[in-house]
Amino acid sequence: MRTICLYFQIHQPFRLKRYRFFNIGNDHYYYDDFLNESIVARVAERSYLQANKVIRQIIKEYGSQFKVAFSISGIALDQLQLYAPEVIESFQKLANTGSVEFLAETYSHSLVALKCKEEFTRQVEEHRQKIKELFGQEPRVFRNTELIYSDQIGADVADMGFTAMLTEGARHVLGWKSPNYLYCNAKNPRLKLLLRNFRMSDDISFRFSNKGWSEFPLTAEKFAGWLKKLDKKEETVNIFIDYETFGEHQWMESGIFEFLTALPGVIYRNTNFSFKTPSEIAANLLPISTINVPYPISWADEERDLTAWLGNELQVDAFNKLYSLTDMVNTISDEKIRKDWKYLQASDHFYFMSTKFFSDGASQAYFNPYETPYEAYINYMNVLSDFSIRVNALAPGIAASDEIAGLTQVIAEKDALISKYESELKRMRSTKTKIESVSKSPAKVSAKSRKTASPKKEKTKSTKAGKK
Repeated sequence: MRTICLYFQIHQPFRLKRYRFFNIGNDHYYYDDFLNESIVARVAERSYLQANKVIRQIIKEYGSQFKVAFSISGIALDQLQLYAPEVIESFQKLANTGSVEFLAETYSHSLVALKCKEEFTRQVEEHRQKIKELFGQEPRVFRNTELIYSDQIGADVADMGFTAMLTEGARHVLGWKSPNYLYCNAKNPRLKLLLRNFRMSDDISFRFSNKGWSEFPLTAEKFAGWLKKLDKKEETVNIFIDYETFGEHQWMESGIFEFLTALPGVIYRNTNFSFKTPSEIAANLLPISTINVPYPISWADEERDLTAWLGNELQVDAFNKLYSLTDMVNTISDEKIRKDWKYLQASDHFYFMSTKFFSDGASQAYFNPYETPYEAYINYMNVLSDFSIRVNALAPGIAASDEIAGLTQVIAEKDALISKYESELKRMRSTKTKIESVSKSPAKVSAKSRKTASPKKEKTKSTKAGKK
Protein backbone atom coordinates (compact mmCIF):
# COMPACT_ATOMS: atom_id res chain seq x y z
CA MET A 1 0.00 0.00 0.00
CA ARG A 2 1.27 3.45 -0.91
CA THR A 3 1.53 6.14 1.75
CA ILE A 4 0.76 9.79 2.39
CA CYS A 5 2.91 11.75 4.82
CA LEU A 6 0.92 14.67 6.17
CA TYR A 7 3.23 17.10 7.95
CA PHE A 8 2.51 20.55 9.45
CA GLN A 9 4.89 23.31 10.49
CA ILE A 10 4.17 25.76 13.33
CA HIS A 11 6.31 28.80 13.99
CA GLN A 12 5.83 32.33 15.26
CA PRO A 13 8.81 34.63 16.04
CA PHE A 14 9.09 37.07 18.90
CA ARG A 15 8.58 40.24 16.88
CA LEU A 16 10.68 43.24 17.86
CA LYS A 17 9.30 46.54 19.07
CA ARG A 18 10.29 49.83 17.45
CA TYR A 19 13.79 50.24 18.78
CA ARG A 20 15.42 53.61 18.09
CA PHE A 21 19.06 54.61 18.00
CA PHE A 22 18.63 56.46 21.29
CA ASN A 23 17.45 53.25 22.99
CA ILE A 24 20.86 51.66 22.48
CA GLY A 25 22.60 51.27 25.83
CA ASN A 26 19.47 52.30 27.74
CA ASP A 27 16.71 49.83 26.94
CA HIS A 28 17.50 46.10 26.98
CA TYR A 29 14.01 44.76 26.30
CA TYR A 30 13.44 44.29 22.58
CA TYR A 31 10.02 42.70 22.05
CA ASP A 32 6.58 43.98 21.13
CA ASP A 33 4.58 42.06 23.73
CA PHE A 34 1.21 43.43 22.62
CA LEU A 35 1.78 42.48 18.97
CA ASN A 36 3.16 39.05 19.83
CA GLU A 37 0.34 38.21 22.21
CA SER A 38 -2.37 39.45 19.83
CA ILE A 39 -1.00 37.46 16.86
CA VAL A 40 -0.52 34.25 18.84
CA ALA A 41 -3.96 34.54 20.47
CA ARG A 42 -5.62 35.17 17.10
CA VAL A 43 -3.86 32.32 15.30
CA ALA A 44 -4.45 29.98 18.24
CA GLU A 45 -8.20 30.67 18.13
CA ARG A 46 -8.64 30.69 14.36
CA SER A 47 -6.19 27.97 13.41
CA TYR A 48 -4.40 25.80 15.96
CA LEU A 49 -7.28 24.95 18.28
CA GLN A 50 -9.78 24.45 15.45
CA ALA A 51 -7.41 22.30 13.39
CA ASN A 52 -6.39 20.23 16.42
CA LYS A 53 -10.05 19.59 17.12
CA VAL A 54 -10.52 18.29 13.57
CA ILE A 55 -7.39 16.10 13.83
CA ARG A 56 -8.64 14.61 17.11
CA GLN A 57 -12.00 13.83 15.51
CA ILE A 58 -10.30 12.10 12.57
CA ILE A 59 -8.10 10.03 14.90
CA LYS A 60 -11.14 9.13 16.98
CA GLU A 61 -12.91 7.90 13.83
CA TYR A 62 -10.01 6.06 12.15
CA GLY A 63 -7.72 5.26 15.08
CA SER A 64 -4.16 4.23 14.24
CA GLN A 65 -4.95 4.25 10.52
CA PHE A 66 -4.57 8.02 10.47
CA LYS A 67 -1.15 9.56 11.18
CA VAL A 68 0.22 13.13 11.04
CA ALA A 69 3.45 14.86 11.99
CA PHE A 70 4.21 18.29 13.46
CA SER A 71 7.31 20.44 13.76
CA ILE A 72 6.87 23.27 16.27
CA SER A 73 9.78 25.67 16.79
CA GLY A 74 11.05 26.25 20.31
CA ILE A 75 10.22 29.94 20.00
CA ALA A 76 6.63 29.11 19.03
CA LEU A 77 6.36 26.76 22.00
CA ASP A 78 7.64 29.52 24.29
CA GLN A 79 4.99 31.90 23.01
CA LEU A 80 2.22 29.34 23.24
CA GLN A 81 3.18 28.65 26.84
CA LEU A 82 3.06 32.39 27.53
CA TYR A 83 -0.01 33.46 25.61
CA ALA A 84 -2.05 30.35 24.71
CA PRO A 85 -1.29 27.42 27.07
CA GLU A 86 -4.52 25.75 25.98
CA VAL A 87 -2.85 25.06 22.62
CA ILE A 88 -0.01 23.19 24.35
CA GLU A 89 -2.61 21.11 26.21
CA SER A 90 -4.37 20.43 22.91
CA PHE A 91 -1.14 19.14 21.34
CA GLN A 92 -0.43 17.01 24.41
CA LYS A 93 -3.80 15.32 23.91
CA LEU A 94 -2.83 14.63 20.29
CA ALA A 95 0.52 13.22 21.41
CA ASN A 96 -1.29 10.82 23.74
CA THR A 97 -3.25 9.29 20.83
CA GLY A 98 -0.14 7.61 19.42
CA SER A 99 -1.03 8.85 15.93
CA VAL A 100 1.03 12.05 16.01
CA GLU A 101 4.78 12.36 15.60
CA PHE A 102 6.71 15.47 16.68
CA LEU A 103 9.86 16.28 14.70
CA ALA A 104 13.03 18.07 15.76
CA GLU A 105 14.27 21.36 14.35
CA THR A 106 16.39 24.29 15.50
CA TYR A 107 15.00 25.81 18.69
CA SER A 108 15.18 29.32 17.21
CA HIS A 109 13.86 28.44 13.75
CA SER A 110 17.22 29.85 12.70
CA LEU A 111 19.61 29.75 9.75
CA VAL A 112 22.46 28.54 11.96
CA ALA A 113 22.97 25.35 9.91
CA LEU A 114 24.55 27.62 7.28
CA LYS A 115 27.02 29.13 9.72
CA CYS A 116 28.18 27.03 12.67
CA LYS A 117 27.86 23.26 13.19
CA GLU A 118 28.45 23.50 16.96
CA GLU A 119 25.73 26.10 17.48
CA PHE A 120 23.47 24.18 15.10
CA THR A 121 23.91 21.01 17.17
CA ARG A 122 23.31 22.88 20.44
CA GLN A 123 20.04 24.39 19.19
CA VAL A 124 18.76 21.07 17.88
CA GLU A 125 19.54 19.34 21.17
CA GLU A 126 17.75 22.09 23.09
CA HIS A 127 14.69 21.65 20.87
CA ARG A 128 14.83 17.88 21.32
CA GLN A 129 14.71 18.32 25.08
CA LYS A 130 11.76 20.73 24.79
CA ILE A 131 9.75 18.23 22.73
CA LYS A 132 10.52 15.45 25.19
CA GLU A 133 9.55 17.66 28.14
CA LEU A 134 6.21 18.76 26.66
CA PHE A 135 5.10 15.77 24.58
CA GLY A 136 7.07 12.80 25.89
CA GLN A 137 8.64 11.98 22.53
CA GLU A 138 12.27 11.65 21.49
CA PRO A 139 12.35 12.99 17.90
CA ARG A 140 13.99 10.68 15.36
CA VAL A 141 13.27 12.75 12.25
CA PHE A 142 14.63 16.23 11.59
CA ARG A 143 13.09 19.15 9.77
CA ASN A 144 15.40 22.14 9.25
CA THR A 145 14.20 25.74 9.18
CA GLU A 146 12.24 26.41 5.97
CA LEU A 147 13.24 22.91 4.77
CA ILE A 148 16.78 24.23 4.14
CA TYR A 149 18.99 21.34 3.07
CA SER A 150 22.31 20.55 1.42
CA ASP A 151 24.56 17.50 1.32
CA GLN A 152 26.68 18.92 4.14
CA ILE A 153 23.70 19.91 6.30
CA GLY A 154 22.29 16.40 5.83
CA ALA A 155 25.60 14.88 6.90
CA ASP A 156 25.62 17.10 10.01
CA VAL A 157 22.07 15.99 10.83
CA ALA A 158 23.10 12.33 10.45
CA ASP A 159 25.96 12.96 12.90
CA MET A 160 23.35 14.05 15.46
CA GLY A 161 21.76 10.60 15.28
CA PHE A 162 18.67 11.30 13.17
CA THR A 163 17.47 8.58 10.81
CA ALA A 164 15.56 10.80 8.38
CA MET A 165 15.10 14.41 7.30
CA LEU A 166 12.48 16.40 5.41
CA THR A 167 13.29 18.76 2.55
CA GLU A 168 11.92 20.24 -0.67
CA GLY A 169 11.43 18.25 -3.87
CA ALA A 170 13.04 21.04 -5.90
CA ARG A 171 12.87 20.65 -9.67
CA HIS A 172 16.46 21.80 -10.28
CA VAL A 173 17.69 19.09 -7.89
CA LEU A 174 15.47 16.20 -8.98
CA GLY A 175 15.42 16.88 -12.70
CA TRP A 176 13.33 14.07 -14.23
CA LYS A 177 13.01 12.22 -10.90
CA SER A 178 9.81 12.23 -8.86
CA PRO A 179 9.61 13.50 -5.27
CA ASN A 180 7.25 10.59 -4.51
CA TYR A 181 10.01 8.20 -3.41
CA LEU A 182 12.37 7.88 -0.48
CA TYR A 183 15.92 9.13 -1.12
CA CYS A 184 19.10 9.36 0.95
CA ASN A 185 21.92 11.80 1.68
CA ALA A 186 24.86 11.83 -0.74
CA LYS A 187 27.52 12.09 2.00
CA ASN A 188 25.91 9.73 4.51
CA PRO A 189 23.39 7.33 2.93
CA ARG A 190 22.13 6.31 6.39
CA LEU A 191 20.13 9.55 6.48
CA LYS A 192 16.91 9.02 4.54
CA LEU A 193 15.17 11.95 2.84
CA LEU A 194 11.47 12.64 2.44
CA LEU A 195 10.89 15.18 -0.34
CA ARG A 196 7.96 17.56 -0.38
CA ASN A 197 5.55 17.29 -3.29
CA PHE A 198 5.33 21.05 -3.73
CA ARG A 199 2.58 21.05 -6.34
CA MET A 200 0.07 19.09 -4.28
CA SER A 201 1.14 20.83 -1.06
CA ASP A 202 0.74 24.29 -2.57
CA ASP A 203 -2.64 23.36 -4.02
CA ILE A 204 -3.89 23.23 -0.44
CA SER A 205 -1.80 25.93 1.24
CA PHE A 206 -1.82 28.65 -1.44
CA ARG A 207 -4.42 27.92 -4.12
CA PHE A 208 -7.30 26.45 -2.13
CA SER A 209 -9.43 29.62 -2.02
CA ASN A 210 -8.13 31.21 -5.24
CA LYS A 211 -11.20 31.64 -7.43
CA GLY A 212 -8.97 32.40 -10.40
CA TRP A 213 -7.33 28.98 -10.21
CA SER A 214 -8.42 26.60 -12.95
CA GLU A 215 -8.99 23.80 -10.41
CA PHE A 216 -11.11 25.89 -8.04
CA PRO A 217 -12.90 24.70 -5.98
CA LEU A 218 -10.61 22.04 -4.52
CA THR A 219 -12.55 19.18 -2.95
CA ALA A 220 -11.39 16.06 -1.13
CA GLU A 221 -12.71 13.97 -4.04
CA LYS A 222 -10.71 15.96 -6.59
CA PHE A 223 -7.55 15.72 -4.49
CA ALA A 224 -7.98 11.95 -4.06
CA GLY A 225 -8.49 11.70 -7.84
CA TRP A 226 -5.10 13.32 -8.42
CA LEU A 227 -3.49 10.85 -6.03
CA LYS A 228 -5.10 7.96 -7.85
CA LYS A 229 -3.68 9.12 -11.20
CA LEU A 230 -0.07 9.06 -9.96
CA ASP A 231 2.28 6.41 -11.33
CA LYS A 232 1.59 3.16 -9.51
CA LYS A 233 5.29 2.72 -8.74
CA GLU A 234 5.47 5.96 -6.75
CA GLU A 235 5.55 4.99 -3.09
CA THR A 236 4.88 8.07 -0.95
CA VAL A 237 3.35 11.51 -1.39
CA ASN A 238 4.67 14.04 1.12
CA ILE A 239 2.26 16.89 1.84
CA PHE A 240 4.19 19.48 3.87
CA ILE A 241 2.37 22.74 4.73
CA ASP A 242 2.11 25.51 7.35
CA TYR A 243 -0.48 24.70 9.99
CA GLU A 244 -1.75 28.29 9.72
CA THR A 245 -3.14 27.21 6.34
CA PHE A 246 -6.15 26.02 8.29
CA GLY A 247 -8.15 29.00 9.49
CA GLU A 248 -5.57 31.78 9.02
CA HIS A 249 -4.17 31.76 5.49
CA GLN A 250 -7.27 29.96 4.27
CA TRP A 251 -10.16 31.27 6.36
CA MET A 252 -12.81 29.05 7.88
CA GLU A 253 -15.35 30.46 5.40
CA SER A 254 -13.32 29.00 2.51
CA GLY A 255 -14.28 25.48 3.58
CA ILE A 256 -10.73 24.47 4.49
CA PHE A 257 -11.74 22.66 7.68
CA GLU A 258 -14.44 20.71 5.83
CA PHE A 259 -11.79 19.71 3.29
CA LEU A 260 -9.45 18.47 6.05
CA THR A 261 -12.27 16.58 7.77
CA ALA A 262 -13.36 14.82 4.59
CA LEU A 263 -9.93 14.06 3.10
CA PRO A 264 -8.95 10.88 5.01
CA GLY A 265 -12.27 9.12 4.44
CA VAL A 266 -12.32 9.96 0.73
CA ILE A 267 -8.72 8.75 0.34
CA TYR A 268 -9.46 5.47 2.15
CA ARG A 269 -12.55 4.81 0.02
CA ASN A 270 -11.17 5.83 -3.39
CA THR A 271 -7.44 5.03 -3.36
CA ASN A 272 -4.93 2.51 -2.05
CA PHE A 273 -3.10 5.15 -0.02
CA SER A 274 -2.64 5.07 3.77
CA PHE A 275 -1.33 7.72 6.18
CA LYS A 276 2.06 7.22 7.85
CA THR A 277 4.44 9.33 9.95
CA PRO A 278 7.89 10.29 8.60
CA SER A 279 9.67 7.80 10.90
CA GLU A 280 7.35 4.97 9.76
CA ILE A 281 8.00 5.75 6.09
CA ALA A 282 11.77 5.89 6.70
CA ALA A 283 11.61 2.54 8.49
CA ASN A 284 9.41 0.76 5.93
CA LEU A 285 10.74 2.01 2.58
CA LEU A 286 14.13 1.66 0.95
CA PRO A 287 15.74 4.71 -0.71
CA ILE A 288 15.77 4.43 -4.49
CA SER A 289 18.91 6.61 -4.82
CA THR A 290 20.92 9.45 -3.37
CA ILE A 291 20.23 13.05 -4.33
CA ASN A 292 23.07 15.52 -4.81
CA VAL A 293 22.50 18.97 -3.32
CA PRO A 294 25.85 20.79 -3.21
CA TYR A 295 24.19 24.16 -2.59
CA PRO A 296 21.42 24.76 -0.04
CA ILE A 297 17.79 24.57 -1.11
CA SER A 298 14.59 25.58 0.70
CA TRP A 299 10.85 25.58 0.10
CA ALA A 300 10.67 29.35 -0.56
CA ASP A 301 9.45 30.93 -3.82
CA GLU A 302 10.14 29.67 -7.34
CA GLU A 303 13.91 29.47 -6.98
CA ARG A 304 13.77 27.20 -3.90
CA ASP A 305 16.98 28.81 -2.64
CA LEU A 306 18.13 31.05 0.24
CA THR A 307 17.49 34.44 -1.31
CA ALA A 308 14.35 34.95 0.77
CA TRP A 309 16.64 35.36 3.82
CA LEU A 310 20.12 36.10 2.43
CA GLY A 311 19.42 37.67 -0.94
CA ASN A 312 20.62 41.23 -0.40
CA GLU A 313 23.39 43.15 1.38
CA LEU A 314 21.17 44.17 4.28
CA GLN A 315 20.34 40.56 5.13
CA VAL A 316 23.92 39.32 4.74
CA ASP A 317 25.30 42.14 6.88
CA ALA A 318 22.80 41.49 9.69
CA PHE A 319 23.36 37.73 9.47
CA ASN A 320 27.16 38.00 9.66
CA LYS A 321 27.12 40.51 12.52
CA LEU A 322 24.73 38.35 14.52
CA TYR A 323 26.88 35.22 14.25
CA SER A 324 30.12 37.11 14.87
CA LEU A 325 28.93 37.10 18.50
CA THR A 326 28.64 33.30 18.74
CA ASP A 327 31.89 32.59 20.61
CA MET A 328 31.32 35.32 23.15
CA VAL A 329 27.67 34.40 23.77
CA ASN A 330 28.61 30.78 24.42
CA THR A 331 30.82 31.85 27.33
CA ILE A 332 27.89 33.60 29.03
CA SER A 333 25.40 31.86 31.31
CA ASP A 334 23.21 34.92 31.92
CA GLU A 335 19.60 33.83 31.35
CA LYS A 336 18.48 37.05 29.65
CA ILE A 337 21.42 37.01 27.22
CA ARG A 338 20.75 33.37 26.36
CA LYS A 339 17.05 34.08 25.77
CA ASP A 340 17.72 37.11 23.57
CA TRP A 341 20.34 35.14 21.65
CA LYS A 342 17.73 32.49 20.81
CA TYR A 343 15.04 34.97 19.83
CA LEU A 344 17.30 37.20 17.70
CA GLN A 345 18.30 34.21 15.54
CA ALA A 346 14.80 33.59 14.16
CA SER A 347 14.91 33.50 10.36
CA ASP A 348 11.90 35.85 10.21
CA HIS A 349 14.06 38.86 11.14
CA PHE A 350 16.04 38.36 7.93
CA TYR A 351 12.96 37.56 5.89
CA PHE A 352 11.46 40.93 6.87
CA MET A 353 14.52 42.58 5.24
CA SER A 354 13.91 40.89 1.89
CA THR A 355 13.57 43.11 -1.16
CA LYS A 356 12.28 40.29 -3.36
CA PHE A 357 8.77 39.85 -4.67
CA PHE A 358 7.52 36.36 -3.90
CA SER A 359 5.10 34.21 -5.82
CA ASP A 360 4.17 32.58 -2.52
CA GLY A 361 5.13 35.32 -0.11
CA ALA A 362 1.67 36.55 0.82
CA SER A 363 1.34 34.31 3.86
CA GLN A 364 4.65 35.52 5.27
CA ALA A 365 3.98 39.18 4.48
CA TYR A 366 0.71 38.84 6.37
CA PHE A 367 2.69 38.70 9.63
CA ASN A 368 5.34 41.30 8.69
CA PRO A 369 5.30 44.24 11.15
CA TYR A 370 7.46 46.52 8.98
CA GLU A 371 6.50 48.78 6.10
CA THR A 372 9.82 48.40 4.27
CA PRO A 373 12.82 46.04 4.34
CA TYR A 374 15.04 49.00 5.23
CA GLU A 375 12.98 49.76 8.30
CA ALA A 376 13.30 46.10 9.32
CA TYR A 377 17.08 46.24 8.87
CA ILE A 378 17.57 49.46 10.85
CA ASN A 379 15.36 48.27 13.68
CA TYR A 380 17.12 44.91 13.90
CA MET A 381 20.59 46.43 13.77
CA ASN A 382 19.72 48.88 16.56
CA VAL A 383 18.65 45.96 18.72
CA LEU A 384 21.75 43.99 17.74
CA SER A 385 23.98 46.95 18.68
CA ASP A 386 22.53 47.04 22.18
CA PHE A 387 22.79 43.26 22.48
CA SER A 388 26.47 43.43 21.41
CA ILE A 389 27.21 45.97 24.15
CA ARG A 390 25.67 43.65 26.74
CA VAL A 391 27.54 40.63 25.42
CA ASN A 392 30.87 42.47 25.44
CA ALA A 393 30.27 43.60 29.01
CA LEU A 394 29.60 40.04 30.20
CA ALA A 395 32.32 38.25 28.22
CA PRO A 396 35.46 40.14 29.34
CA GLY A 397 37.87 37.31 28.59
CA ILE A 398 37.07 37.24 24.90
CA ALA A 399 35.89 40.80 24.70
CA ALA A 400 39.20 42.16 26.03
CA SER A 401 41.23 40.95 23.07
CA ASP A 402 38.51 42.07 20.67
CA GLU A 403 38.37 45.44 22.39
CA ILE A 404 42.15 45.82 22.20
CA ALA A 405 42.07 44.91 18.51
CA GLY A 406 39.26 47.39 18.01
CA LEU A 407 41.10 50.13 19.90
CA THR A 408 44.27 49.40 17.94
CA GLN A 409 42.36 49.90 14.73
CA VAL A 410 40.80 53.11 16.07
CA ILE A 411 44.24 54.41 17.12
CA ALA A 412 45.65 53.59 13.70
CA GLU A 413 42.79 55.43 12.05
CA LYS A 414 43.30 58.41 14.36
CA ASP A 415 47.06 58.42 13.62
CA ALA A 416 46.36 58.44 9.91
CA LEU A 417 43.91 61.28 10.40
CA ILE A 418 46.38 63.26 12.51
CA SER A 419 49.10 62.78 9.86
CA LYS A 420 46.65 63.97 7.24
CA TYR A 421 45.77 67.06 9.27
CA GLU A 422 49.45 67.79 10.05
CA SER A 423 50.28 67.68 6.34
CA GLU A 424 47.35 69.97 5.63
CA LEU A 425 48.45 72.32 8.42
CA LYS A 426 52.01 72.46 7.07
CA ARG A 427 50.67 73.24 3.62
CA MET A 428 48.47 76.02 4.98
CA ARG A 429 51.34 77.49 7.03
CA SER A 430 53.58 77.43 3.98
CA THR A 431 50.91 79.23 1.95
CA LYS A 432 50.41 81.80 4.69
CA THR A 433 54.19 82.50 4.83
CA LYS A 434 54.31 83.05 1.09
CA ILE A 435 51.35 85.45 1.26
CA GLU A 436 52.96 87.45 4.07
CA SER A 437 56.28 87.53 2.21
CA VAL A 438 54.63 88.86 -0.93
CA SER A 439 52.68 91.49 1.02
CA LYS A 440 55.93 92.92 2.48
CA SER A 441 57.95 92.99 -0.81
CA PRO A 442 59.36 96.35 -2.30
CA ALA A 443 57.11 96.01 -5.28
CA LYS A 444 54.13 96.25 -3.01
CA VAL A 445 55.56 99.29 -1.22
CA SER A 446 56.23 101.11 -4.55
CA ALA A 447 52.75 100.31 -5.69
CA LYS A 448 51.35 101.78 -2.49
CA SER A 449 53.50 104.93 -2.97
CA ARG A 450 52.27 105.36 -6.51
CA LYS A 451 48.68 104.95 -5.43
CA THR A 452 49.17 107.50 -2.66
CA ALA A 453 50.94 110.02 -4.97
CA SER A 454 48.41 109.85 -7.73
CA PRO A 455 45.67 111.96 -6.10
CA LYS A 456 48.19 114.76 -5.30
CA LYS A 457 49.17 115.04 -8.98
CA GLU A 458 45.55 115.29 -9.94
CA LYS A 459 45.04 118.02 -7.33
CA THR A 460 47.99 120.05 -8.76
CA LYS A 461 46.65 119.81 -12.25
CA SER A 462 43.30 120.96 -11.03
CA THR A 463 44.84 123.98 -9.30
CA LYS A 464 46.77 124.92 -12.39
CA ALA A 465 43.67 124.68 -14.47
CA GLY A 466 41.91 127.00 -12.05
CA LYS A 467 44.62 129.61 -12.37
CA LYS A 468 44.37 129.60 -16.12
